[in-house]
Amino acid sequence: MTGTGVAAVGPAPDGTVVDVVVVGYGPVGMAAAALLGRAGHRVLVLERYAGLYNLPRAASFDDETMRTLARLGVAEELLTKVRVQPTYEWRNGNGDLLIEQSFAENGRSGWPEWNMMYQPDLEEALDAVCHAMPLVEVRHSSSVVALEQNEDRVTLTVEGDQGRGTVEARYVLGCDGGNSFVRSALGVGLHDYGFSEPWMVCDFRFRRPTEVPSALQIGDPLGPTSIISLGPAHHRFSFMLDSVDDFRTERDPRRVWKRVASHLTPDDADLIRVATYTFRSLIADEWRRGRVLLAGDAAHQMPPFLGQGMCSGFRDAQNLAFKLDLVLRGTAPDDVLDTYQTEREPHVRAVTEKGIELGHLQTLRDPERAAERDRTLLARRAESSAPEPMRFPDLVDGLFTRGAGAGRGQLSVQGVVDDGTRRDRLDQVVGEGFHLLVDEEHVAGLEHGRLLDDLAGAGVRVVVPGERAAEHPGAACVQDVDGTYRAWFDELGCSAVLVRPDFYVYGTAGGADAVAALARELLGAIHGGVTAEEGADA
Repeated sequence: MTGTGVAAVGPAPDGTVVDVVVVGYGPVGMAAAALLGRAGHRVLVLERYAGLYNLPRAASFDDETMRTLARLGVAEELLTKVRVQPTYEWRNGNGDLLIEQSFAENGRSGWPEWNMMYQPDLEEALDAVCHAMPLVEVRHSSSVVALEQNEDRVTLTVEGDQGRGTVEARYVLGCDGGNSFVRSALGVGLHDYGFSEPWMVCDFRFRRPTEVPSALQIGDPLGPTSIISLGPAHHRFSFMLDSVDDFRTERDPRRVWKRVASHLTPDDADLIRVATYTFRSLIADEWRRGRVLLAGDAAHQMPPFLGQGMCSGFRDAQNLAFKLDLVLRGTAPDDVLDTYQTEREPHVRAVTEKGIELGHLQTLRDPERAAERDRTLLARRAESSAPEPMRFPDLVDGLFTRGAGAGRGQLSVQGVVDDGTRRDRLDQVVGEGFHLLVDEEHVAGLEHGRLLDDLAGAGVRVVVPGERAAEHPGAACVQDVDGTYRAWFDELGCSAVLVRPDFYVYGTAGGADAVAALARELLGAIHGGVTAEEGADA
């Protein structure tokens, strides 16, 4: 990604073909717009609501999402507004601990692994980022009602306060939620896993400090319940309903307070919202059709039991943003966008299926089956009482090196480095874009044949994490403060790791010749659109 430093311009006038139209201004649309605007592309956001939605839906995000927020400059601000959660408990109706998942205070991405949030805080921060970017324009009260595309642009018909008009873009991102107009306009179908359950969600704002479970699933056959923190000042209780029709009765505040009486009273908190949701498990058949791509809930919906719905949307935004940046700058051909669904869909399916598995465990209504579940999980805990860490799958096929080296497709590790003037996480010290991390012994292999110059010209930052910070004409030599990168290289058995702008490992190499070959392969891939699958078939 090219980063900031673009000339200030005003809103796109009517008739202008913008680079990207983002339909939908929830967190995923905000992140996509901000990442693309930051990279120097003109972005128009169309949102049907008159302002920010201003109600919580998602309840948490992970360290990978925080890494994206750090790139946009709001992570430290949000860290003061979230609750960093170390464990996630699953108990039965008797209170027996069935599953305990653990989350590190400093995760693989260099941030806390699980952060409980009040979503309006997140949206306000992202909204400020978007409005501070001269190349990003946000139009509220603008509903997209028609979509057409040809070989070089997309035309959207928009209804707003000023009537009906059209806008044109080189590409369109449909980030417009589970009821996506963009997906419907494309005629894209959905694969339904069949997990569909009605729940009542009750949100509270604390009036005083109160001890309430901060991350608890209760698998009680008489009434599955979820109790989740929404950051320091808010909390959510969710109750599974027998039928969506029950909501009309159960939403009565008196009945809600009766349900939560063992944890909260009106002296402790205010009931600020009662809503009904049907937890679904849907994945779009196609995430790209021509110049239109789907992201977030428009592309996939999953049960909330892993807290990964919004996080998956942020991964979509990062994946799309760096690939669209390559295409819009003319660096890579359009077909590099075909790797988006190839990479993201298997990851989303794995996370969705794990969420469904846990959801089925938690929502058993048959007492005998629930008792059998309890016996099985309690026996498993007796064998190993240590909390279970949460791990998500690697990416497999797509824009990666042809070789199957260790670490390929993994989420990269981020540690603290020092360049002699600043000590911080690597992303904040050396900037964004592709990172070629090379050990000190093999950086000389990149100095032959103008390879360092070619990498710099392609926006690839060469970083040497070592014992000390030093000056180098073509690389950032930084001190590996905690030995994070030395340990990672040892784990992978390599001397170089090439990390993509979305934080995933393009490939690894060992030895000077292999490091140079890895660098050349990346240059060929981003200039020629070569994918791992194509390379394997060649």
